Amino acid sequence: MNYIVISFIGPDRPGLVDKLSNIINRHQGNWQTSSMHHLSGFFAGVLEVAVAEENSQALINALNDIPELKTQIETGNAAASPEQADIVLELTANDREGIIQEITSVVHRQGGNLLKLVSSQSPAAHTGQTMFKAKTRISVNEDSIDELINALENIADDLMVDISR
Repeated sequence: MNYIVISFIGPDRPGLVDKLSNIINRHQGNWQTSSMHHLSGFFAGVLEVAVAEENSQALINALNDIPELKTQIETGNAAASPEQADIVLELTANDREGIIQEITSVVHRQGGNLLKLVSSQSPAAHTGQTMFKAKTRISVNEDSIDELINALENIADDLMVDISR
């Protein structure tokens, strides 16, 4: 089994996801994980497809032939490190320039691997102050989780960190 990772971007229009899913289905691929977003008039995303080795190249060719999308396609594997734990962190703080860099630097220094990051900005309900919110999935050594949380909480007084597994 091959795992194909596809990243794409193109002008947004109805039917793009349907077109992708039809091509994947036609080549007996199994849509695994994806994240797709409308951003400034474009539709961008990344997705993982499991596909039999004998169908991989035909699927890749068909995806590359979609004229309205720029694609980058890589073949990977789904192996996980057994000594690592996956944790989910929800972060909230007053928005400011550089906050993503501060967070990702702490994760890196604590030996974590950022697996997923979804961030947004929105006004606070009562003050209108712009709030930063992020949900991350991090792979980190089980023994380092408390140190990682402490280091994140020390970035700023207003940064709240909620953890789940």
